[in-house]
Amino acid sequence: MRFVIQRVTESSVSVEDKIIGRIGKGFLVLIGVSEEDNETVADRLVKKMTGLRIFEDENGKTNLSLSDVGGSLLLVSQFTLYADCKKGNRPSFTKAGSPDKAKALYEYIIARCRETVPVVETGSFGAEMKVRLLNDGPFTILLDSEDL
Repeated sequence: MRFVIQRVTESSVSVEDKIIGRIGKGFLVLIGVSEEDNETVADRLVKKMTGLRIFEDENGKTNLSLSDVGGSLLLVSQFTLYADCKKGNRPSFTKAGSPDKAKALYEYIIARCRETVPVVETGSFGAEMKVRLLNDGPFTILLDSEDL
């Protein structure tokens, strides 16, 4: 499982020119699921993500977590995080989880995040989405379950 976490001052996702999710200060999280992933892996990444201390304190040090700053989450499913570009110029996506598995885990992640984060917005699984963000920093972190 892969999470690309971007610290944002604002972010939104739209489908067919209609905004379906919008947050202010917080994290835009792009979520990729592989066929080997499960709820235990999801729990580990959600715990790590929500505990990240990447917001600045009064001294300009990154010591504050999402909850410390009252931040929100915008969670967007993105199977292309499992692109394999080793051969040729056209990526292969065979390492991405099947749509049924990925959707179930994406919905599980949303539910788990809503247990601890007051504002959790989402994209639309499988839809053609447009994502807008104002990256704060910029500050972007990749969490890969294979590395944790």
